[in-house]
Amino acid sequence: MRIKYCWLATLVFIAAASASYSPEKPVPPPCRACTQLVSSFRAGLERTKRGHAGGDTAWEEEKLRSYKNSEVRLVEIQEKLCSEGEVINKDHCHNLANEHEALLEDWFIHKQTESPDLQSWLCIDQLTVCCPLNTYGPDCLTCTECNGNGKCKGDGTRKGNGKCKCDPGYAGPNCNECGPEHYESFRDEKKLLCTQCHAACGEGGCTGGGPKSCRKCKKGWSMDSEAGCVDINECLEQQRPNPCRPQQFCVNNEGSFSCLECDRSCDGCDGDGPDMCRKCADGYELKEGKCHVRSDSNSTVLGEESTHEEL
Repeated sequence: MRIKYCWLATLVFIAAASASYSPEKPVPPPCRACTQLVSSFRAGLERTKRGHAGGDTAWEEEKLRSYKNSEVRLVEIQEKLCSEGEVINKDHCHNLANEHEALLEDWFIHKQTESPDLQSWLCIDQLTVCCPLNTYGPDCLTCTECNGNGKCKGDGTRKGNGKCKCDPGYAGPNCNECGPEHYESFRDEKKLLCTQCHAACGEGGCTGGGPKSCRKCKKGWSMDSEAGCVDINECLEQQRPNPCRPQQFCVNNEGSFSCLECDRSCDGCDGDGPDMCRKCADGYELKEGKCHVRSDSNSTVLGEESTHEEL
């Protein structure tokens, strides 16, 4: 039986598996789709490698040479094509294999030796959906140099504009500048390192590390002539009177504050726990610096606690 008939027979199975194809499933871009098909085919080649040991070495080598391009091996590869877990939209992958069966068969039979890189042969040369690395667009033009601090838009594909998309903290057409709220912590002829400004720094960024290097302070911080940007304690009355509701207490954070609920034994408080109450709530009394349940209110309070537990 000629190899293409065996190949076509195998594709009957693929067509059945592809019957559930749904356009709602994510479809990878053309270059990525071709690349994952190639990766799956390569996995099949690796899976179907046959070793030999002992016996008639010459006979074994001849047998392996014939197996390398045999219909048996092709069917073994095809049976599990596109089955890997990392394949995006297996139905689409199967359909792509079906659409380009003649090219895959041609490479498998005739081109393995002269063009061992299936990715380059199929996706770049034959289908023209990918480009070599560091090139982009319909004509595979050279990408902009991003100096290791960004990625070329469209790199390796027939899409994009070849410009740099800089990594966080970097800026400029070639990503060789520091971005907003970052400063240059190292630079030589080959490398630039940009580090994020201190959390206290606002618009305008900084000239170096630490709060003293801020050009302006972020909200929640104030500029001190010696220390630089220092945290504002919003919980102090002179800074922000009554920042929380009556049954809450204020906790200062760097650049902000939080309001937490008082203990249930308190009627107003200055912190967490029954020892931080300004006054004791109804049904509680002050003993040894803490608000405790009043002895004559025991049954009432316990009843309330039981009700809360049931809820």
